[in-house]
Amino acid sequence: MSITSKSEGKPRGLRALYAWMLENANGRHAWAAVACFAFAEASFFPIPPDVMLLPMMVADRKNAFKLAAWCAFWSVMGGMLGYTIGHLFWETAGVWLIGILHIPLAKVELYRQSFSAHAYMIMVQGATPIPYKLVTIASGLAGVPFLSFMFFSAITRSFRFIVLEGLLVHFFGAQAKAMLDKYLEIALVGFLILVVLGVVAAIYL
Repeated sequence: MSITSKSEGKPRGLRALYAWMLENANGRHAWAAVACFAFAEASFFPIPPDVMLLPMMVADRKNAFKLAAWCAFWSVMGGMLGYTIGHLFWETAGVWLIGILHIPLAKVELYRQSFSAHAYMIMVQGATPIPYKLVTIASGLAGVPFLSFMFFSAITRSFRFIVLEGLLVHFFGAQAKAMLDKYLEIALVGFLILVVLGVVAAIYL
């Protein structure tokens, strides 16, 4: 009887993953995992780091801004790799990677032209759900001066992770955790829809 009760009380599926992330938010490898996630997403990985960052920030609100700054830093570092792919390896790694993401080369060319004429647009695009790797690769392909790219990249990533998400968790962390605990599946589906809309926007808008 007791065994059945315990098994029924254990979270399963998405809730098990969410419970694991909350439990390990202060684990020895948690910050390293966020760093890897943020670095990879800025250059080649399709899923944004928010999916790991936000639950960790909610679980450890006193370090929310530090976590956000950490994520922003490694996103900028990963952006350097994306920039390098566009600037030096476009014909090989760049074309292959964009093909995997199913983004038309014509769309990349539009971003290249935009960043070539107005490098500050990196700040605008980097704060949206549009895949950041598209921004970094197109910046390298456009030949945006590297220091300018790093400057705009640091601003847009800091704004997204530290200002937007950091302040959100700081002021509404308790409510956010309660909402996630109650409506986790809906929240994750909504987040996935946002990611998909970002990719759709990158392709068609």
